[in-house]
Amino acid sequence: MRKEIFGPNGETTLYQGDCLEILPTLDGVDAVVTDPPYGIGTWSANWTGGYMTKEAAETTRKWDKKTELPPVLFERPCIIWGGNYFDLPNSPRVLIWDKKQRGMHFADAEIAWTNLNKGSTRIFEYAVRGSDVHGPGKREHPTQKPLAVMEWCLGFIPNATTILDPFMGSGTTGVACANLGRKFIGIELEPKYFDIACKRIEEAYRQPRLFEGNTEAQKPTQQELSEFKREAQHES
Repeated sequence: MRKEIFGPNGETTLYQGDCLEILPTLDGVDAVVTDPPYGIGTWSANWTGGYMTKEAAETTRKWDKKTELPPVLFERPCIIWGGNYFDLPNSPRVLIWDKKQRGMHFADAEIAWTNLNKGSTRIFEYAVRGSDVHGPGKREHPTQKPLAVMEWCLGFIPNATTILDPFMGSGTTGVACANLGRKFIGIELEPKYFDIACKRIEEAYRQPRLFEGNTEAQKPTQQELSEFKREAQHES
């Protein structure tokens, strides 16, 4: 296992290794925001209602059996992209990324499973732009989400100080946490993507006071946040 720490005060800790081995050793996690590998490349294996590559199916085989997962992933607020591909409980609230790419392709939108307070579905409209593909924030991983999408997710868990991503990939969740002043713990199995994540997150911390002036992500409105609080008080 390899471990790297970033941030002026060690706010980010990254692990290169198997998340199922590393997760039981962690504590102090407030929420889980992750994008497990699913449905990339050539579709060749069927898994819990969705198609994915043989490689991705093998990677997610243990993840798909939720009974084998460490409780930390479900005892805290969770936002799991591609949740419809996995054997997860019914979600009280889902998040949808509308890519605004109308056409015949089934991936015009992506769904995130959550265990957040019950309420209406939330939709984030964000079209993938040239800078997401070719610019400084270009995709380094087959399922990499735009930074704006991951920052939007964090807006739904404003009280979560430390965020865990057990399928970190190229580190977009970690970059979002660095931008928004959150602590981050990331785990990635593949050395190639772990190195990319380290580089991206290190560069994010080099940007002075970036999270204070970042307006690219569409944050939840004050009305939405007030609704979340009312629902939480009603259920408590």
